[in-house]
Amino acid sequence: MTPVRILATAALALLPATAPQAGTATVAGGCFWCVEADFESVEGVGDVVSGFAGGTTPDPEYGASGDHIEAVQIPFDESVIGYREILDLFLRSVDPLDDGGQFCDRGREYTTAIFVDGPEQRAAAEAAIAAAESELGQEIVTPILETGEFFPVGDYHQDYYKSDDRLAFSSVGVAVPKKVAYKRYREGCGRDARIRQVWGVDAPFVD
Repeated sequence: MTPVRILATAALALLPATAPQAGTATVAGGCFWCVEADFESVEGVGDVVSGFAGGTTPDPEYGASGDHIEAVQIPFDESVIGYREILDLFLRSVDPLDDGGQFCDRGREYTTAIFVDGPEQRAAAEAAIAAAESELGQEIVTPILETGEFFPVGDYHQDYYKSDDRLAFSSVGVAVPKKVAYKRYREGCGRDARIRQVWGVDAPFVD
């Protein structure tokens, strides 16, 4: 190898790896545990954060969220997956025909929404909803809203679906790990059964 090539090779080795092209999608799909669990299984998606959005109540918390909606922020690498693809997956992971909540969880806190930041995201959201309406032949009631401020929920509710921490008492058992309680809740709430009914084989996260 010539000295010039040796120097060039050494210089390339010192260059930083190409940084991920970071994007963020903010959506609400009922229980944020479920949306977080779904999207953390998607290639190109990073650590999804559960929280609250869409309201005016200061400092919302779990059980005291005021007029906010349970939502998640989905960080993703745009070189792997696009914003529109995220939205297509999202709409097919919820019941976008229900404006009263999602599955067994009722009320505004559990309604669906796509929160957009700027005209490009809004255009992508409008196109995703139009495509979903065409596929289902029904009106999609999931609104497109401005992102506004996002409030992460406390650590207790982050990564709930994969936590080994045990719950002393819960509606789905005694001394069960959170991840087991989550699975029992999701099945008991009828989430996957309804999504399968609405979307059939196009439901991305349903076995």
